[in-house]
Amino acid sequence: MAVWTLVYEQAAPVPFIVSNAGAIEKGTLLKVSDGMIAAASAGDTDVICGVEAEEKIANDGKTHLGVYMRGIFKATCGGNCTVGVGLMSYSSTGDANDVINGTNAAVGYKCLGTALDTGTDGETILVELMPGSNPGAYA
Repeated sequence: MAVWTLVYEQAAPVPFIVSNAGAIEKGTLLKVSDGMIAAASAGDTDVICGVEAEEKIANDGKTHLGVYMRGIFKATCGGNCTVGVGLMSYSSTGDANDVINGTNAAVGYKCLGTALDTGTDGETILVELMPGSNPGAYA
């Protein structure tokens, strides 16, 4: 699984609720549900809350973990990513940590941030993580 790698921290991680039973690898793209509950992203256009800041081991008793909601990260493209364009989660290529240029389906709350590089499927680019942002530029 390709995970996100922190390059520049722009804000401290924010605690989110996670399942004690689940394991989450550090650097995993996380989706959010009601109650500020985070889980590993599993599909296209998930509502993203951020990136897991620490390793979560299954059944370790932890139910709150830090989540990066701001920062510059290295991420893998699941298709075309264009500098300056808002990005969304993308799992059609097989990895839910991948990103792709946002579409109309990813406006606002489904936008996870902005591409700082241009790349294609399988390439690594820099991404400004800012969930819920709407840079106003979608492919």
